[in-house]
Amino acid sequence: MNAISPNNADRVVVVGGGVAGLSVALRLAPRPVTLVTASALGLGTATGWAQGGIAAAMGADDAAEFHAADTEAAGAGLTEPDVALRVAQEGPALIDWLVRIGVPFDRTDDGALALGLEAAHGRRRIVRSGGDATGARVLEGLVRAVLGAPSVEIVTARACDLLRDTNGAVAGIVAERDGALFRIPARAAVLATGGVGALYAATTNPPGAVGRGLALAARAGAVMRDMEFVQFHPTAIAAGADPMPLATEALRGEGARLIDETGAAVMAGIAGGDLAPRDVVARGIFQALQRGRTVYLDVRGALGAAMPTRFPTVAGLCAAAGIDPAVQPIPVRPAAHYHMGGVKVDRHGATSVPGLYACGEVSSTGLHGANRLASNSLLEGLAYARFIADGLDAPPPAAIVPEAVTLRPGSDLPALRALMESKVGVVRDAAGLAEAVAELEPKAETCDAALVALLIARGALARHESRGAHWRSDFPHLASSRHTETTLAELTASPQAIPSAEKALTP
Repeated sequence: MNAISPNNADRVVVVGGGVAGLSVALRLAPRPVTLVTASALGLGTATGWAQGGIAAAMGADDAAEFHAADTEAAGAGLTEPDVALRVAQEGPALIDWLVRIGVPFDRTDDGALALGLEAAHGRRRIVRSGGDATGARVLEGLVRAVLGAPSVEIVTARACDLLRDTNGAVAGIVAERDGALFRIPARAAVLATGGVGALYAATTNPPGAVGRGLALAARAGAVMRDMEFVQFHPTAIAAGADPMPLATEALRGEGARLIDETGAAVMAGIAGGDLAPRDVVARGIFQALQRGRTVYLDVRGALGAAMPTRFPTVAGLCAAAGIDPAVQPIPVRPAAHYHMGGVKVDRHGATSVPGLYACGEVSSTGLHGANRLASNSLLEGLAYARFIADGLDAPPPAAIVPEAVTLRPGSDLPALRALMESKVGVVRDAAGLAEAVAELEPKAETCDAALVALLIARGALARHESRGAHWRSDFPHLASSRHTETTLAELTASPQAIPSAEKALTP
């Protein structure tokens, strides 16, 4: 097995080419970084598909404390207040950093940032670029900066295992390209591998979002937290595509309404209405669909006519589906969008495994709780990239333990996605979750996607309440506020061991 860059005294390997991975690589400069990305740089990442924007308290009527309070309210009791405030305080400086590396944000006629409104935000604080093309513009800027950074080495390959040293610390990764395995030794490894949406039949995520980084961390013994919390975006465009294109939440912030085929308001009588938190809107639409209704996002009129300039990405997606939003309502449904759970990390992005860090959607920082506030995802990845760079203090690795790498075969992914959609979806119950667990357990040892799906299903089965994005029809009420933590060792123990792994929140 060949090795890259044998001098690993200072090198850090970063796995992932989205906002989190690119930002970590840039923030670590001038320390040497090997950035490993499964696709060509700028492709295959959910960052480029992010439409809404970046939440940042930039307005004259806004403050980090207000942003943090909205984050906590959306998080349904599991957001950690100190984390919410710390990340919110980073927002303005992060926007300034992106401007310095060349990201062009939308501005008003007087040159001020044009701030949008999204559901569950109490102020206009959504910073956008190109209307609804923020993710693509941010990704372009970060890729350009990384390509110009002499400290960053880019390797197109798939991470398939972690190297460990004689002290048990992570000392790099094993990567695979075109069937060949090679080692990338390093002082530390940072997972920035994104989410799990592609484990579901209906998703807004790229096909590669099946939780490979989560599987790497779990197999290394890392503590996994709140894996059951999967956010379903309420307004994926239901026009037959896979992945499903997204109709940004910002449209509802500008007046779009959710209606059924009769024109009746889908969210009538529900607190917050069309601008309720995502979990509430997703359940409202799901329940309407279960009653046989068809749900539409209605932007007809002035908003629909202005979409080619104000929301060009959604306008293009509608055109590709044969929909003219100026005169036709857009058919929508919930789809798996974002994973609030992940690898538990501390304030510096460090996991429970020495030498292993996580950033972005793969991590569980305490920011999102049970339900991510809109446009906090890019913000979190940007903020923790700096926290990791400032706090990374992994000692030089000891001698690397010879690894015995097993290339795990893929599972029947279409069948797995259908199982997750039907049994571990927007609304859950014990019978369906138990069925999912029974199907996934025999496959988890040899299939990473099945392992991550099992972590989600077992966490959902163990949480006997409805909170945020996790809704149990057989336990519709809240219980005490608790994080669920587990390791692979606990996962493979008896099912009765899982509830005891719940950790109470510190008041």
